[in-house]
Amino acid sequence: MEDRTDLEKMSRLDHCCRYIANMRPVFNRRALYSDTTANYISPEEPEPNERVTIRFRTAKNNVDRVVLVTRDEKYVMRKVESDKHFDYYAQIVQLGEETFSYHFEVQTGRLMGYFDARGLATEVNEYYNFIIIPGFKTPAWAKGAVMYQIYVDRFCNGDPSNDVLTGEYICIGEPVKRVEDWNQYPEQMDVRNFYGGDLQGVLDKMDYLQDLGVEVIYFNPLFVSPSNHKYDIQDYDYIDPHFGKIVSDEGELLQEGQRENSRATRYIDRVTNKANLEASNQLFIKVVEEAHRRGMRVIMDGVFNHCGSFNKWLDRERIYENAEGYEKGAFISADSPYRSYFRFHQQDCWPYNGSYDGWWGHDTLPKLNYEESKELFDYVMRIAKKWVSPPFNADGWRLDVAADLGHSQEYNHYFWQEFRKAVKEANPEAIILAEHYGNTRDWLQGNEWDTVMNYDAFMEPVTWFLTGMEKHSDDYREDLLGNADSFWGAIMHHSCSFATPSWQVAMNELSNHDHSRFLTRTNRKVGRIGTLGPLAAEQGIRKAVFREAVVMQMTWMGAPTIYYGDEAGLCGFTDPDSRRTYPWGHEDQEMIQFHKDIIRLRRENDELRKGSIKYVDSDYNFLAYGRFHKQGQCAILVNNNDYPITKDIFVWDLGTPKHGKMKVLLRTDEQGYSLGGEDYEVTAGKIRVEMPGTCAMILKYAER
Repeated sequence: MEDRTDLEKMSRLDHCCRYIANMRPVFNRRALYSDTTANYISPEEPEPNERVTIRFRTAKNNVDRVVLVTRDEKYVMRKVESDKHFDYYAQIVQLGEETFSYHFEVQTGRLMGYFDARGLATEVNEYYNFIIIPGFKTPAWAKGAVMYQIYVDRFCNGDPSNDVLTGEYICIGEPVKRVEDWNQYPEQMDVRNFYGGDLQGVLDKMDYLQDLGVEVIYFNPLFVSPSNHKYDIQDYDYIDPHFGKIVSDEGELLQEGQRENSRATRYIDRVTNKANLEASNQLFIKVVEEAHRRGMRVIMDGVFNHCGSFNKWLDRERIYENAEGYEKGAFISADSPYRSYFRFHQQDCWPYNGSYDGWWGHDTLPKLNYEESKELFDYVMRIAKKWVSPPFNADGWRLDVAADLGHSQEYNHYFWQEFRKAVKEANPEAIILAEHYGNTRDWLQGNEWDTVMNYDAFMEPVTWFLTGMEKHSDDYREDLLGNADSFWGAIMHHSCSFATPSWQVAMNELSNHDHSRFLTRTNRKVGRIGTLGPLAAEQGIRKAVFREAVVMQMTWMGAPTIYYGDEAGLCGFTDPDSRRTYPWGHEDQEMIQFHKDIIRLRRENDELRKGSIKYVDSDYNFLAYGRFHKQGQCAILVNNNDYPITKDIFVWDLGTPKHGKMKVLLRTDEQGYSLGGEDYEVTAGKIRVEMPGTCAMILKYAER
């Protein structure tokens, strides 16, 4: 009887062994991870021809082999470290001078998988390879920094004596106007309306910016220009006295019915008199010095694809024709030293030759003709250096419509390569940040731009997911509202345009001067100021959805960038309505405090600024992701449904122990937000979380 029992036991054991042997091995997908942050490559920003260590993480005893695959070689990686839950593999590779591209092969039994920036994949696609660009560094101060965009005319009027005066000059066919009521909505044709914001106003609000937690100020253009937006530069060498200082104020306003700016003698004195120009530059120096004293940086807006018809090189408006100390403009004279700066189509039309190229055909925005003018190229390279050098000491450039510059892509790349050399030679710590829509990879190879305004891998996916709205409020897509697959697909695809040094400094905005305010998008109204009127932009808004967006902005990879007034509850349809004045005295104080608190949390929890980022979970109207490194692990959960949900969320793959607790750092919902709250027990590596509707949470692992 005992013999039979033993035989039965042996038979069952043999059956189990054969069953296990025939089982198909599986990867623990959640454990597989690598990226190109300092957590997984060392050094993080290697030099050309340097040796670099690349690491890969798996679940403990889960895989048989990890292979690092480059374009030219395969390296079987060595297991170098294990802890309670993970194995870590490493390989030292020798870099050259070219971009180093790689992915991983992971094998267990007969099962083979590929790991790249998408995660575990069933096929190789080089577009998603990890990349290291030898010698490419971005400024440490900009990595994860909280930026604040200021559209100067609408931020704060600190010096009424420099305000543009009604009738001072003609702009796009009509007299400019000084708006007397700071709280007046922008008009549909707003370009010639001025509210009086200036650099003194910024100085006056430095305490506010510092208290908010701002680390970088990004200014829309500051140079002499006739419009309130100043993307039509008149003189790149000087800050506009209407933003700066007017110490000489001679001349007359235009008389009623006059349409020639050559008679706008008050304006001519204000913007051509060197006393005003030098005083304005001195005020800018003071602004930068004050920002630096407070630990803030300053980024200027560079508009180098085109200038303005008022520009001293062209002088279509005849501002400089008789001004003392200025050469004749190319519109004025065929003998102008600036003639080659523009491409003229008729060679026998001087004086007053209007046959020049305009950007997108706009004669108020003359296209700059670099290919045919070495003098222009040299001048702009001097400008590039000037403003990031003493005594001005700006900390970098944001580049307007940067991919449009030049008459060919070949020249465009040549120009930005030379621009980078000039800027970095003058100030190695300056950042070069470009406006661009679409694939940015060609410009982010380490020898042109540092990074971009992050439309495709942040603003647009976040907007579609949380609101279903297009970023101008021009369309509503119910199929994209809450569509987590679409969100992650866009994020994964477009983030691959960045090497990590670029991604860490990418400008992550929810709103800016060219698009509707995010808070307005939450009302899902399709329209503009001309169709719905400004009041509609404030109706039906959902602050809880906006708070969700801010949580994502402040916990995502990159530099969260607040568009002035967003933090105070400012609304607005797309340009010009998004350029409303900051609502001093009418701020949403709770929203400001929310921004202060979440910025502080970002500063106190280093993983939110420098950590790796990882997908955790998703569902309809639900996202979960992590920011983590060895020293800290945070999980971010977003429930965009109008109803409560309960979720079991795995957190161990962020590097937390499988038992302990996750502490609530911040929670938002329809009623507002709170700091702290109940702890969630981590059991077998996961937590069960009950979330109210329209809720976002930041959780951090803490020991029991």
